[in-house]
Amino acid sequence: MKVLITGGAGFIGSHVVEECLAHNYEVVVVDNFSSGNIDNISDDCKVYQVDINDIHLKKVFEIEMPDMVIHLAAQASVMKSLEDPVADGEINILGTLRILEHARIHHVKKIVLASSAAVYGNPEELPVNEKSPVNPLSFYALSKWAGEQYVQLYESLFDLPFCILRFSNVYGPRQNPLGEAGVVSIFINQLINGEEIAIYGGQQTRDFVYVKDVATACMKAIESTKTGVYNISSCSETSINDLFSITSSLAGISMDPLKYPLRQGEIQQSVLDNEKAKKEFEWKNSYSLQEGLKETISTYQLKI
Repeated sequence: MKVLITGGAGFIGSHVVEECLAHNYEVVVVDNFSSGNIDNISDDCKVYQVDINDIHLKKVFEIEMPDMVIHLAAQASVMKSLEDPVADGEINILGTLRILEHARIHHVKKIVLASSAAVYGNPEELPVNEKSPVNPLSFYALSKWAGEQYVQLYESLFDLPFCILRFSNVYGPRQNPLGEAGVVSIFINQLINGEEIAIYGGQQTRDFVYVKDVATACMKAIESTKTGVYNISSCSETSINDLFSITSSLAGISMDPLKYPLRQGEIQQSVLDNEKAKKEFEWKNSYSLQEGLKETISTYQLKI
């Protein structure tokens, strides 16, 4: 079976590539390298430097004829979406639509779409399950939710099976502290380099899930006959203040962060119920926060 992975040179994508290769899938990567790194990718897969909105994407599908598509390429920053909602929409909505249209034309058997916990907004009840109300608070969240609607309509109209994976806050090795700005990578990078650390709010909570668990979920989704929307999370709640304390302790570095008000568009509390994915995919999150942070910190320290 051949799987095409968009954004396969990126933080999450490169781990998904490794997981699929480990399970003997033939892997094709599409990435424009705006944030991805060629060094993240194994020589065992074919790589196309193509943007998902590029006309040349058509040729990739014609040549490769993938059985499955895992669509990870995205504009992933809440703040950038507020600064430039048009660019956010072009990537996350139009880019997704183009992937779906190529998948339909070339008879792809299943598409897996990476979405986000951000679509839920500030939830009324915790933990959030897949039937909880959707309430986007940023253009990023809105564009991810719009992409979900296109995916579901493509199944309804064109019989294109799908899995939508709503990731909680993903962290781990290869996350770029200067790119989409995952808070874990920012903290580790600043601690190791002795840089000034700013925390906006601090009491807001997030559900942190390790990238290798996310990669396993993506692979399980393409193997499963199940379709639908699934939360991929640790189902545990950690405040940003506590995250910083744990990270600095594991790194063995003591530092006092600067405190600022919570930024516009940020969610106050987030924790996702992952029981549906556990039951239907036989997936589980294998890494605790401490285990994932230790492994992540060690990869940063090796670069020094």
